[in-house]
Amino acid sequence: MPALVPLLDHGHLAIRGGSAEQTDALVAGLLLRLVASYQPGSIKISLYDPRRLGSGLGGLLALARPGLLTTYAPHDIESLLQSLTGEIRRIQEEVLGGRHASLAALAAAAGRRTEPWRVVVVQAPARGLPEDALARLHGVMHAGPACGIHVICCDLPLPESGRVETVRLHPDGLAESSFSAPVLVRPDPAPPADLVRAVCERIVAGAGAGRAPMRLADLIPEEPWQRSSGAGVTAPIGDDPEAPEPDLVEVALGDDPPHALIGGPSGSGKTNFLYTLLATLGARYSPDELEFYLLDFKEGVSFARLARGRRDPTWLPHARLIGVNVNDDREFGLALLRYLAAELRRRAEAAKEHEVTKLEELRAQDPDGRWPRIVAVIDEFQVLLGRRDAITEEAVGLLEDLARRGRSQGLHLVLSSQDVSGIEALWGRSSMLAQFTLRIALPKARRVLAEENRAAERIPRFCAVVNPDSGLAMANRVVRLPDASSGGTYDAVQRTLWERRPRHLPEPRLFDGGVVPALADSPDFRTLAPADGTRDALVGQVIDLEGSAARVAFSRSPGRNLAVIGTRTGEACDVLVAATLSLARQHEPGTATFTVVCLDDDAYATASTLTERLESAGHPVRLRLLQDLPEVLAKAAAEVDTALSAPTGPGVAGARAHYLTIFAVDAAGPSLAERDPATRTTGLDVLRKVVARGPETRTHMLGWWRTVGRLKDDLGGLGSRLDDVGAWLALDVQGQELSPLPGGQLLTWAPRSRRALFFDRTRHDRPRPVIPFRDATEAR
Repeated sequence: MPALVPLLDHGHLAIRGGSAEQTDALVAGLLLRLVASYQPGSIKISLYDPRRLGSGLGGLLALARPGLLTTYAPHDIESLLQSLTGEIRRIQEEVLGGRHASLAALAAAAGRRTEPWRVVVVQAPARGLPEDALARLHGVMHAGPACGIHVICCDLPLPESGRVETVRLHPDGLAESSFSAPVLVRPDPAPPADLVRAVCERIVAGAGAGRAPMRLADLIPEEPWQRSSGAGVTAPIGDDPEAPEPDLVEVALGDDPPHALIGGPSGSGKTNFLYTLLATLGARYSPDELEFYLLDFKEGVSFARLARGRRDPTWLPHARLIGVNVNDDREFGLALLRYLAAELRRRAEAAKEHEVTKLEELRAQDPDGRWPRIVAVIDEFQVLLGRRDAITEEAVGLLEDLARRGRSQGLHLVLSSQDVSGIEALWGRSSMLAQFTLRIALPKARRVLAEENRAAERIPRFCAVVNPDSGLAMANRVVRLPDASSGGTYDAVQRTLWERRPRHLPEPRLFDGGVVPALADSPDFRTLAPADGTRDALVGQVIDLEGSAARVAFSRSPGRNLAVIGTRTGEACDVLVAATLSLARQHEPGTATFTVVCLDDDAYATASTLTERLESAGHPVRLRLLQDLPEVLAKAAAEVDTALSAPTGPGVAGARAHYLTIFAVDAAGPSLAERDPATRTTGLDVLRKVVARGPETRTHMLGWWRTVGRLKDDLGGLGSRLDDVGAWLALDVQGQELSPLPGGQLLTWAPRSRRALFFDRTRHDRPRPVIPFRDATEAR
């Protein structure tokens, strides 16, 4: 006659006495009968076995593959208890909702079971459970049965309860049950391995044949852009893999939670998750309700598909900025944070003016204003904070301020990283990370959830743990993500949204750190036209959100000269050509004089092409060589002296501008250092006069020196301050070498390919990196 014990929808089971083999046989038989008696996936098992690590269950461990069995390490009891507590809270609040007393009552009313049963096997550690853990386990056992959670305890002290049935194992192989006492029973032996394997294979196959994952298209509303972002934004990101029917899992950004932290190693699916998030948010909210600012610091172009491409003309209408390949341009990430900080100040001032505190209230008080919520996504943000320098220091300060004050003004940060724990700049900044209460953990993610929450270690691929409570285990929700990376998924959503975009909406600004801008493509260059007064020379593109050109103002003020420094000949030539051609565009033909001097054979072709370009634009110009330089300088110095001694002074209206563009000035250093026996002056004296007094008479030097030391030797020698060089651009020059230059003190600059450090003391408080233009001689 079979001996039975009640368990599912009833209570728990306590096993006491007997050997480890007897206990394992009884538990294995119970679990096998349970999983074999119900539909695959209807029962999920959690195993805490610190002594034998589950070895006694044999083939049942195969149920871990489809996620039907989860094992916990000896130190994971806290994680197990938090997970169970979180499940109880979720089911009580979200599933039962006060309308039903238990899942069994809900199933009776609905005619179907909506949640799986959870059977938890707890084997006693050698020294027993800590008192606090045991007390929490008692709490789980009290509330668990109504939520479908049932515990099988082995050799643990449990309180007397009608919900706990006890089985006592005797040394002679018999047992007694509190349910069938005083009758003794003989427990069945451990189930045969072949039977366990066959049952588990059937269950694994059945679980795999369950409901298919949702498609990205299933998460997109039929009619896009119908939601208001006034109180916040929400987006579905997938479905609950445990639910028998489709059950969408959503994430929210608003007052709570305000920001999100995403973690997962390379290949875990972070990019796929971000595509899903951007697609579903973009489909629910119009570009007037929501804007995206997107940066990708890894070496790839994941976000590039969100901008117009050569083959795909579509772009995401909500995106205002897309930055890719910025892993070597941390300054661009800093520029984004500065922009967001300025926007935060603007919104805070508007809120103060309207006597409100939150974006939702500001939108109500200023209905004619445009106040979309902003979501800034920074993928692999740890790169931005990866060095001990001024960029990291400022970026951390801005992130902390945005994280703390952004929520009330509708600015939300979504930061993604492989491992947050290794970011040294965030050590001791727990208050900042505490603002990122929404945590998304991809498989094998580390340090994104709370330290004791190891749920990410147990989820399969294409899933994520969504946690809106700073990573505490009780708030875990597992979501199965759709495929948003293959063709016909995200790109189809983007095309639909792009076709609906307002026609006045501008394309997003795309910054690709792997692309060097051409001078001819610069909007600032194309808009240059003849004008009076101060002219600007363009030397490169600023690493900022606007993509503006770096400018040197050529006025009559002292120091209005440009020095290009470095040994990268091609880039130095591009800078000089870009500066000279941009100045030429601001003069009517024939109203300015250009002198081009080439002292380096490797630069001759560029200098010759520059001369031809100036001639074709109608400007008087001559190409001179090394032997001509003394004559060129002497003539320029004489013109400067004449202008300075004129009765009306050097500032007389209509004075003709003269630009001296000299390639490799330092190559002439030895010859210019020779002293004239008659005048007792050197060519360097003449050069210094032209540089020092020339700008007052509209005579300006645009020179390239290959080292800072040679620049100092040519313009002043030992101890010179180089104040007559008011603007400089350094290529392959270390930061400490720039200290003699204006603005060059205490720099930590390290040279990078196709990047330069630029300073104009009339416009800058510190040097800033720029990208020298390419193909400058081809600009028209």
